[in-house]
Amino acid sequence: MIAFVLAVFLLLVTPGPGVLSTAGIGAAFGWRQGLFYISGLCIGTNLVGLAVISGLAAIILTEPLIRTVLLFASASYLGYLALQIALAGAKIAFIQTAAPGFIAGLMLALINPKAYAVNTTLFTSFGFYPDSFAIETALKLIIFNIVWVPTHLVWLYAGVKLNSLNLSARTQRLINLLMAVCLLAVVGLSVWSVLMLSPGGHHEG
Repeated sequence: MIAFVLAVFLLLVTPGPGVLSTAGIGAAFGWRQGLFYISGLCIGTNLVGLAVISGLAAIILTEPLIRTVLLFASASYLGYLALQIALAGAKIAFIQTAAPGFIAGLMLALINPKAYAVNTTLFTSFGFYPDSFAIETALKLIIFNIVWVPTHLVWLYAGVKLNSLNLSARTQRLINLLMAVCLLAVVGLSVWSVLMLSPGGHHEG
């Protein structure tokens, strides 16, 4: 069980689309909107976990076309979130940036390839209760959420803290832009890694 807890912590604490977007929304839109976003992200992540546990995700993701669509849908949506964060507080009249909330978090979790990869790793490995699959799975879900919730709250707090430093409008816009760039960088790395790992994605010299 200790190995599982450590794996959960290490997989969740490393920067990914979920935590980076959470920090970005905290910095750009504040604590309240961030909590709505985290709520959707949490429910969506648990739905992905249940899909992995039931075997539904494995059946669906065996189809290369579905994996590709999921990857680019995730990249496109994360790009949209990055744009919202980057333009938060913009003074340009024709730019309207609605604050991402519950639905945005839910959608990101459901189309985020990292969510499927993390859940597959955690729920198909690290067995610690061989007498009962149901009990082990329930304990894993509980432990996962015990680590997941505080981790995302810390990232949200970090973003909100930046927002509360009474920085100049120019500095705040630069921070929002930096958050958006970091999020886009993670998106780019995710797309690149999936393409490299796919059949025919790399060639040996």
